[in-house]
Amino acid sequence: MKRLLRALLLLVAGLPSWFLMAAQAPAGDAEQAQRARQLLEKAVAYYRVEGDKAFAAFSRQGAFIDNELYVYVLDSKGVMLASGGPSVVLIGRDISPLLEPSMREQFAKALKAPESGKVQEADYRWKNWNDGRVERKHTYYQRVGDRFLAVGYYLPRADASQAQAMLDKTVKAVQSDPEGTFKRINALDKAFIEDDLYAFVVDVNTAKFVAHGYNTRLVGSDFASLKDPTGNAIGQAMLALARSKGEGEFDYMWRNPVTSKVEAKHALLKKSGHYLVAVGYYTRPTSP
Repeated sequence: MKRLLRALLLLVAGLPSWFLMAAQAPAGDAEQAQRARQLLEKAVAYYRVEGDKAFAAFSRQGAFIDNELYVYVLDSKGVMLASGGPSVVLIGRDISPLLEPSMREQFAKALKAPESGKVQEADYRWKNWNDGRVERKHTYYQRVGDRFLAVGYYLPRADASQAQAMLDKTVKAVQSDPEGTFKRINALDKAFIEDDLYAFVVDVNTAKFVAHGYNTRLVGSDFASLKDPTGNAIGQAMLALARSKGEGEFDYMWRNPVTSKVEAKHALLKKSGHYLVAVGYYTRPTSP
């Protein structure tokens, strides 16, 4: 019987990811998502053969490490049982207190969900040991008995819907309390900055920055003369768009605060009174 199971393990490991799973890849790095899913499939198949003895293999360098991707295992109480990454230091501990308060209820609910034989997906925020930042992480996981096997990867780039939501929130705040909102943005209030997503505000009458959610040194500087790293006069163009249409979208190059690389950015703009409010998201990384 065990030989049969090992043969099935080899067969499963060789099957393409789309054949085994119906889970839809999230917005972000499709190649990384595919690798994460394949690694989870491999780990689940191995665990079905070896049981808890698989923890040793999951927690060391080897077949269950794929560059920055690794397998980790929790029990139904949220205790870490195995990890091939930095979270190995959490083995034996309940990780629930380490999650953001807003995520704990969802986490507890997921742990109580019955085994379905299907791969599930979840997003949460977790410290990225590569840069020391708390970032969004997308995880594929599957319950096997009372064990939860998982593989996750970080999503440092926000998408269009997140940028639009922050723009709407910022515009509403500026309309309600301009000066108070500028102070909050310049203080890097988490309501206006998340990972690579942040708001900035320009006084259309003076053409000067009044708030910036990433580089506060720009506050008070001339927005009209602003150019991107490729030399494009982006300040003049955005001001013209705001003055003529009151809102719009604009593409340019800018440094990503998460990756520290100059990347293509798509900005969403809206005029609120005599202020230009903008939030942009990074669309793709440039070549090294």
